[in-house]
Amino acid sequence: MVQLVGSLRKELADSLSACRVLVVGAGGIGCELLKNLVLTGFKNIEVIDLDTIDVSNLNRQFLFQKKHVGKSKAQVAKESVLQFCPTANITAYHDSIMNPEYNVEFFRNFMLVMNALDNRAARNHVNRMCLAADIPLIESGTAGYLGQVTVIKKGLTECYECQPKPTQKTFPGCTIRNTPSEPIHCIVWAKYLFNQLFGEEDADQEVSPDTADPELTWNPADTEARATASDQDGDIKRVSTKDWARSTGYDTVKLFNKLFKDDIQYLLTMDKLWKKRKAPLPLDWLEIQKLACPQEVTGTGLKDQQVLGVAGYSQLFSRSVETLRSMLADKGDGAELVWDKDDPPAMDFVTAAANLRMHIFSMNMKSRFDIKSMAGNIIPAIATTNAVIAGLIVLEALKILSGDVEQCRTIFLNKQPNPRKKLLVPCALDPPSANCYVCASKPEVTVKLNVHKTLVLALQDKILKEKFGMVAPDVQIEDGKGTILISSEEGETEANNSKFLSDFGIRHGSRLQVDDFLQDYTLLVNVIHCEDLEKDVEFEVVGDAPDKAPTPPSAQEDKNVANGNKDSAEPSTSSKGELSNNQKSWSESGGHKRKLHDAETGEASAKRQRLDQPLAADEEDDDIIALD
Repeated sequence: MVQLVGSLRKELADSLSACRVLVVGAGGIGCELLKNLVLTGFKNIEVIDLDTIDVSNLNRQFLFQKKHVGKSKAQVAKESVLQFCPTANITAYHDSIMNPEYNVEFFRNFMLVMNALDNRAARNHVNRMCLAADIPLIESGTAGYLGQVTVIKKGLTECYECQPKPTQKTFPGCTIRNTPSEPIHCIVWAKYLFNQLFGEEDADQEVSPDTADPELTWNPADTEARATASDQDGDIKRVSTKDWARSTGYDTVKLFNKLFKDDIQYLLTMDKLWKKRKAPLPLDWLEIQKLACPQEVTGTGLKDQQVLGVAGYSQLFSRSVETLRSMLADKGDGAELVWDKDDPPAMDFVTAAANLRMHIFSMNMKSRFDIKSMAGNIIPAIATTNAVIAGLIVLEALKILSGDVEQCRTIFLNKQPNPRKKLLVPCALDPPSANCYVCASKPEVTVKLNVHKTLVLALQDKILKEKFGMVAPDVQIEDGKGTILISSEEGETEANNSKFLSDFGIRHGSRLQVDDFLQDYTLLVNVIHCEDLEKDVEFEVVGDAPDKAPTPPSAQEDKNVANGNKDSAEPSTSSKGELSNNQKSWSESGGHKRKLHDAETGEASAKRQRLDQPLAADEEDDDIIALD
């Protein structure tokens, strides 16, 4: 007779109480997940989150209350969850999981890692750390009513980075408000500004500088003090942007200088934000009108495909504000406008505001046509979706810990039932991609760039860190001399940053060995020199996975063959042997590498691609844009 502890077999219940698990993220999914874990019987939990609690979190992150605003999410989540189960042993870290102290050895302390994150960079990093530590990872995400849970295990399943990801459509609020780095950040900000001035105000769509940005301090007390400075009980008193604008009569000059001068000057006082970023440049209305020509345009073709100058967008901002003010007045007191990309005044406003902000943050401005195509609808965060996904994470965790790994699935939560009338659609886990530049036996990638125009700093920041998700890369040129191009040791190669790649003999066919010791990750980069990249494109990754660069000189090729790096798409015999060993050890717990049929529907896992598409378009994230 099977002995039960609650609803679980005694053996499994004992395993839960003894195992040590890590939860990364204590936001929308994280709150639900932590509650589920302690109520299921997990006793040893560690949770890490860099973020602090904002007023806008309180409608769905139920572990937090008004009095907690400004405090550490991880710490408050721990305190709240202990009320469900006082005997649980929970450790909370108010920190970034990308901090070097959370290294491979740290990850090896856990039997299981569960992600509840809201950004791709951290997801990529945790994926690599779990691969390096050979620890199972349960990945998850939500986007409105859509959700997904999957299991990642080294050597047996796809890793998080095996498949190319669509452009991220959700971003942390502090990125939108403080440190935009892409045009889409400025477009989202401009849409929020429209609602703050003319539409329905939403605490999740604040546009003023975020003084509680977690990057500003590593001291939780300082962050809490700033966030609660206006009211000790945590009830933040916010001045309505719309009320302020009305009090000025929607004066375009005052609006302009407040948004593009005063707020930017305030951001500049947050000096920690600009130590490794280019600082923004404030705009002044009178100076722009004196110095620039409003008729300045770039580009040819239709009017919507032209890019105006700063003065032109300043005038467009002024005209659109006047038009929208009149439209709002015509509707009467208490009226609101609804942003619609097909409404010319609304589109003029967003185009002008977004481009002015792009210019301030040193980005190339975009045409009205480009902005209209990028300005899609903002996806709301749904508390119920978070709850469903958190429950599915625990179910997958139970399968892993009970040894029923063959039952693990990727599970999609759909907005509408599929033809079989199911909202939850399980699919078989796919095996690793042989061409993945992260989990392949010999990760390799090909990058097309202009070696005479690409700076070493751009290689480090834009290609290795931003594109390939590295944290502290070291780069060595495979030139027979072992030239160190980039070192993660501070100051060691700083003098190289302002030099071009060609200054170090890098040319068409050169190969760079890149190591990130924190992630225990090595990547071979093949360089293709190209002088005819598209306008504003600094580099391209060739193909979805590594392609071969032209064959280097024979001596270099001999060296690469000896190192087993000649063809990453074909693992060496030894690496296949390692994969087999991994399979064996995981199979002893019931795992299978082959593609399984969908246990629920009987459909082959090839169907997964169709099921995957709706979520892929909105793949990111737990909390949407300005929520967390």
